[in-house]
Amino acid sequence: MTDERQPLYWTGAEGTDLIEPLPAPRSRLARHVVLFAVTALTTTTAGAYHQGLDPLRDPATLLHGLPFGAALLAILLVHEAGHYVMCRRHGVDASLPYFLPAPPFFPAGTFGAFIRIRSRFPNRRALFDIGAAGPWAGFVIALVVTAVGFAHSSVLTAPPQSGAVEFGDSLLTSWLARVVLGVEADRVAAHPILFAGWFGLFVTSLNLLPAGQLDGGHVLYAAVGRRTHALPALLLAFLLWLGWSGQPVWMLWGGVIAIMMLLGHPPTDHDRAPLGAARTLGTVATLLLFVLTFVPEPLRIVP
Repeated sequence: MTDERQPLYWTGAEGTDLIEPLPAPRSRLARHVVLFAVTALTTTTAGAYHQGLDPLRDPATLLHGLPFGAALLAILLVHEAGHYVMCRRHGVDASLPYFLPAPPFFPAGTFGAFIRIRSRFPNRRALFDIGAAGPWAGFVIALVVTAVGFAHSSVLTAPPQSGAVEFGDSLLTSWLARVVLGVEADRVAAHPILFAGWFGLFVTSLNLLPAGQLDGGHVLYAAVGRRTHALPALLLAFLLWLGWSGQPVWMLWGGVIAIMMLLGHPPTDHDRAPLGAARTLGTVATLLLFVLTFVPEPLRIVP
């Protein structure tokens, strides 16, 4: 969890002079480099597994996992870079990205990435810029990767077998399947690059859940201040309903949202500063992005 001094991303005001942070100690910089390198290895290994290869037996097959690993790391890196650049712009002290490797058998090979914020947000305009920049930056890369993944995928000639496990689709991926391949998404034999794009878009939607100190929670607080209870409450009810309907992952996230609602969102230094018309419109666009990338059924079993 996070506190108001050190919020995490999972994953000054306009006119304020840029604060140059002190150079990171070499040991701290090495930590970021090592985590990135290990995550590059685990995501590449996962990419090889997606093609039916076993790099533990034949390390040379790791080369086949590079497209998946590189695509996924690019999405995560650009997402966190969006947060970091806006932190620098607004004089907010932030760490470099921490990448989280996962065991090779985990489908994505990573649990994502995050940056650590070491100072308070100056006002709601800075909060909006920092919160929204990551998802939007990562989304652009994920959208390109997903489109390329569809272009390299093939169309199933027969319906999937009963009992097979499939990844669900958002409004966006369903639309891309029809545009790129001219078929419904459930008829696509996904290329590993497509799964990298799918995971990137899924992470985007998770970060945009409008609650707590998730990116979507930052955007919501920037828009309405402390009056942020109604939308998270509706979201909680919706996630619990999805979990009750057969998607237990949303029960888990419902618990996370409930805890975040209890903790609340820390205020900025100047909550009364107006958000402005452009950022208000950006709030609507960001919530729309959440709707387009949200996956009601992340995993489903073919009946």
